[in-house]
Amino acid sequence: MSEPLSAAQIEAMLQASPFISFLGLTVSSLDAAKQEVVMRAPMRPEFEREPGTGQWHGGPIASIIDTVGDYALVMFVGRGLPTINFRVDYFRPAINTALISTGRVRRLGRTVGVADVDVHDEKGALLAIGRATYAI
Repeated sequence: MSEPLSAAQIEAMLQASPFISFLGLTVSSLDAAKQEVVMRAPMRPEFEREPGTGQWHGGPIASIIDTVGDYALVMFVGRGLPTINFRVDYFRPAINTALISTGRVRRLGRTVGVADVDVHDEKGALLAIGRATYAI
């Protein structure tokens, strides 16, 4: 692929997937020079750990981390990539906040790519980090 994808192209890809569309991810910023994408995910009742608490369940957070990491690489590859390996560390609960996730390319090889993702609340507190390896 010659040129990195634009934010609009990535948004279209996000909307084309029923699951990713359900997550509600939108591109906040994209910087090909920094190999970085920032996405926002709003809280919705289906993501709550317990009804009415406003606290995010870890599963949707993990899905968001995997997706944002994937799209940091997709920006350069032009297509979705299957996840080979994935890990997440949770630092504090996410309560009554959207999630702001920053994905950074760590390696973009011929056959394998690696991305790191930091997840913050809307006030800037670090909630979780993740790293994933994807098949190119």
